[in-house]
Amino acid sequence: MTDKFLPMTKEEIAERNWDQPDFILISGDAYVDHPSFGAAIIGRLLEAYGFKVGIIAQPDWKNINEFKKQGKPLHGFLITSGNIDSMVNHYTVAKKRRRADAYSPGGKTGLRPDRAAIVYAQKVREAYPDTSIILGGIEASLRRLAHYDYWDDRIRRSILLDAKADLLIYGMAEKTIIEVAQALQSGLAISDITYVRGTVYRSPQISNPVDTLILPNYEEICNSKELFVKSFMAQYRNTDAISAVTLAEPYLKSYVIQNPPAEPLSTEELDMIYRLPFIRTDHPVYEKVGGVPAINEVKFSLVSSRGCFGGCSFCSLHFHQGRIVQTRSSEAVIEEAKTMITDPDFKSYIHDVGGPTANFRQKACQKQEKYGSCLDRQCLYPEPCENLLIDHSDYLELLRRLRSLEGVKKVFIRSGIRHDYLLLDKDDHFFKELCEHHVSGQLKVAPEHIAPAVLEKMGKPAKEIYLAFKKQYKTINQKLNIEQYLVPYFMSSHPGSDLNAAIELAVFIRKHEHMPEQVQDFYPTPGTLSTCMFYTELDPRTMQSVYVPKSPHEKAMQRALIQFRNPKNYRLVYEALQKTGRSDLIGYGRRCLLKPQTGNRTVQKKNLKQINPKDKQ
Repeated sequence: MTDKFLPMTKEEIAERNWDQPDFILISGDAYVDHPSFGAAIIGRLLEAYGFKVGIIAQPDWKNINEFKKQGKPLHGFLITSGNIDSMVNHYTVAKKRRRADAYSPGGKTGLRPDRAAIVYAQKVREAYPDTSIILGGIEASLRRLAHYDYWDDRIRRSILLDAKADLLIYGMAEKTIIEVAQALQSGLAISDITYVRGTVYRSPQISNPVDTLILPNYEEICNSKELFVKSFMAQYRNTDAISAVTLAEPYLKSYVIQNPPAEPLSTEELDMIYRLPFIRTDHPVYEKVGGVPAINEVKFSLVSSRGCFGGCSFCSLHFHQGRIVQTRSSEAVIEEAKTMITDPDFKSYIHDVGGPTANFRQKACQKQEKYGSCLDRQCLYPEPCENLLIDHSDYLELLRRLRSLEGVKKVFIRSGIRHDYLLLDKDDHFFKELCEHHVSGQLKVAPEHIAPAVLEKMGKPAKEIYLAFKKQYKTINQKLNIEQYLVPYFMSSHPGSDLNAAIELAVFIRKHEHMPEQVQDFYPTPGTLSTCMFYTELDPRTMQSVYVPKSPHEKAMQRALIQFRNPKNYRLVYEALQKTGRSDLIGYGRRCLLKPQTGNRTVQKKNLKQINPKDKQ
C-alpha cells in the first residue's frame, strides 16, 4: 500500500518529478482514496498502467484558474460529477435543496454546481480549447443519449453534446478507460477513437450502417412520447455486452453513436482492481472540517460483487452496471478484510459484505455465459426463471471465513438482500446463519409495495412472498431465541399507484403492525423503466396507459398514508380516505387507520400511544 494520495496541487506534481500529468481527473466529490469511489478506482487503475494522474476535487466552477492549477495534461481531462448524479445529490424528489452533502467536506452543500459534468467540461474547454475531454461516472452514463430530465421536466439531448466533450465512457469504465488511454498514448487523436466498447462519441456520419440500430431522432422523441418509448426500449435492450449492437441517435447535423457495452470483468480482473494501493480514507486536507462523511459508511465495508439481475423497474443498475453479476474471489475479499483490520480505527465490526444485491454471488444462469442476459424477460419476475441458479453456498462460506478472522467480532450485511431469491433456496443454512450472525437487530428488506397493479409496474414479487419471508424470519429467530425485527421499505407514488393502491398499502401496514420510519417517494432518475412510465404515462413493455401520480398534493397524501400513525399526517390521510370513499377506515375498529376527528386531536395521539414499541419493525 502506498502512503501517497494522487497529487492535488502543482507542488505535489513537482515532488513526483513530473513535467505534467498524463490525465487530470476532475470530480464533483471530495477526494477519497477508497474503492467505493469511482474517481479513486479510475485514478489508481491508470496509475497501475503507468499513467500520471492528477486530481482536482470539487473545483470552484466560477473561477477559471481552478481548472488551470495543475496545468494542461498531456492526454486530456477526465470529468465526473461524482458517485451520484449531481441533481439527485442536490435536490429531493420534491425539488427542494438538500441540507447536507455526504460527499463534501464536513457535509457542506454548494461545493459543486448543478449538472456538474456539463459545467466542469465547459470550464475546461474555456481554459484549454484544444484539450481532450472525456466524461464518465453515473451522471454521464445515464445521460449518454437523449433522456427525460425530471428537474427540467423535458427531454434533454445527450450530455456529450451539452458538455461539448470529445468522448463519453459509460458503465463501470475500467476496461474502457485503459483502452482509451493507451490509444491516446500511442498518438491516436481522440476523434479517431470510435471503436472502443463502452464509449459514446459524436460523428457526422454512421461508419457501419449495417450493424447499427438507428434510433428516432432527437426532434421526434421530443414531440412524440410513443417514439420516446421506442427509443428508450432500444437502449434498454442493448445493455448486455454479448447481445448489444451499436446505437446511433440522429441530431440535426450529426449523430451521437453508442458502441456496445464493455465486457464484464472477470473475477481476476475485479480482484486486481480492488488490490490497487488505495489509502482507504479521505484526503487529510479535509481533516480540519471533520472529513468527508461518505467514507464513514463504507470504510469498513467490503464489496463482493457487481451487477444485478433483480430487474426492479425503478433501478438504474440495469442501465449502468448491467445484469451480469461479477464477483470477486473469496480470497481477495479475505485479503482486503485482513488489511482493513490493521486500521487503527477498526472497531472489530465489518459493516457490510455485498454489492447491489448482497446475496447475488454468481451469474443468474449458465446460459448467460454464451448468450448474455435475456432481452425480453426477467430472472425473478413475474415468476422465477426455470434456469435460475439458486445457491448461497459460496456467499455463506465467505461470511463464515470473515467472521472467523482474528480481530473480527461481527460481520453485518447492510447492502440489502433479495428476500424472494432467498426463499427459493431449499437449503436454509444461509437463512439461519444470516439471522444468527449477520443481522444487527434489524434486517432491512424491500417489498416496496403490496398492491398487485403497482408491483407489476415495479417488477417486484407479490406480497405473499414477503409474508412468507417474514414468517420464516420470525420462526428462525424464535428458534435461535433472538429478538430481531424486520424493517420493510415501501415506496410511494410509483407509476401505477393511485390513492386506492396507497390505501391498500396503509391497511396492510396497519394489519401487520409495521411502523415505517422512512418512506421513499419515487424519484424519476434517467435510465429506468419507471422513469419512462412517469414521463410518458405508458408502460414501455406493453404500450398500455399507466396512471402516474404527479401532483405534489397527491404525492403527499400517498406518502402520508404509509405513515398514517404520525399525527402530522392526520389531515392528509383523512382527506385521502374521504376522497376515495373509504370513510370505513375512520373509526375505532382494529382495522381503522384513523380515529374520528376531534377538536384537539387527543384521540389520534392516544391511538399512537397504544402501539406496542415492539411493533416498530
